[in-house]
Amino acid sequence: MQRSFLLISPLLLSVMLVISACGVDPTDTNKPTDSKNITLSLRHTQIKETSKTRLKILEDVVEKTQEEYKGLTFQLEGIDEIVNRDQKLKAEMAAGNPPDIFEVFGGADLALYVKANRMLDLTPIIEELGLKNKFTSLDEFTIDGKVYGLPFAGYSEAVFYNKKMFSELGLEVPTTWEKLLEISEKIKDAGYTPFGLAAKDGWITGMLWNTIMERHVGIEALNKVVSGETKWTDKNFIKGFTSYVELVNKDYFTKGALGLPNADQGSQLLRGKAAMVFTGTWDANRFSGDEAGDLRGQIGYFAFPSIEGGAGDQTSINASYSNGFGFSANLNDDQVAAVKRFIANFYTEQVQKRTLVEDKTLPSMRLSDLSGVDPLTTEILTVMANASSYWKAYDAIVQPAVGADINVSIQELIGKVSTPEQAAEKIQASQERANAAK
Repeated sequence: MQRSFLLISPLLLSVMLVISACGVDPTDTNKPTDSKNITLSLRHTQIKETSKTRLKILEDVVEKTQEEYKGLTFQLEGIDEIVNRDQKLKAEMAAGNPPDIFEVFGGADLALYVKANRMLDLTPIIEELGLKNKFTSLDEFTIDGKVYGLPFAGYSEAVFYNKKMFSELGLEVPTTWEKLLEISEKIKDAGYTPFGLAAKDGWITGMLWNTIMERHVGIEALNKVVSGETKWTDKNFIKGFTSYVELVNKDYFTKGALGLPNADQGSQLLRGKAAMVFTGTWDANRFSGDEAGDLRGQIGYFAFPSIEGGAGDQTSINASYSNGFGFSANLNDDQVAAVKRFIANFYTEQVQKRTLVEDKTLPSMRLSDLSGVDPLTTEILTVMANASSYWKAYDAIVQPAVGADINVSIQELIGKVSTPEQAAEKIQASQERANAAK
């Protein structure tokens, strides 16, 4: 039975639970009042045109913190997300010289950095600031009971679609795999691309694959590949690869997708070339903003359909809080005091409300006020409210090296140079190497 939108489960975003304000009392005696000259480097990845609002929110918090803490200077550096995650930050962590504040993924990435003693333990800081219980979930940033990062937003991954095109073609939102294939064929026959895809960056291809795989195997099977209790070559995993390849072989993806950058994927939907795009809610801002043009208000959101006979939770959704800020373990006492003020200013109900309303990004903290939320965001919240469970993405579960091999293997499936069985064997070999190195 479909639940009412108001009956939102606790993990659903922060959003429907009433709390007291998250900020710190301005009379707090812990507020720095001296004028020591302190510098904090802060690396972010909000460099795309679609991230301008997100960057402005961060810049406003930085400015406020500098005004409160005389002598404090932030040095902001913006770089590409993939370069930061897969290259620069990894090299800096190995050398022991990461930025003072930096964007970091929770889960497997964070675990490596904690193991190397590179991350500042934030547990006493959030307890002191009264923030410990204000977050929807700190699971991906908690290791052995200690918190080593703070999510700045949440996400869910599902299907954004062109409502206008669906209406013109007489299509209904599919609830089963068979119905998804049926409408995809009709979309293709009408001269459109069923699923817009830009596969130059491997992680983009992994999103839809991840949900198809979960439908077939269940999230516990994905978790257990790290312990060796399950294998990528197991029967249900092969079924997951095979279903993904079915979409490839039916030409339901964009032609030439392997040469297209991430930004092109959403553009295909907004230009009316593709009927659907499987992506994360971080793209909701561009789908409901000025870039949508005539399609503004005509983009909807639905959960990926069920797959009959699958071992997974058929009404679940990939949703988590894995993007956040980490802080270097190299900080001195004065820098830690300044970091504390930054955290107190960033993680407030006011800033989180701006994240939801202005940036259309799901806040990582519980909010008491949902006024001003636009229709697409409301659809997203409804889809999440109706999900039976949430689970985190594959690249937050498996070791980074395995995640990289998964991405390449999916690209090879799209390029039709590999079979489901070959992809499974390649990933399993990578998994065994990573497991042995633990």
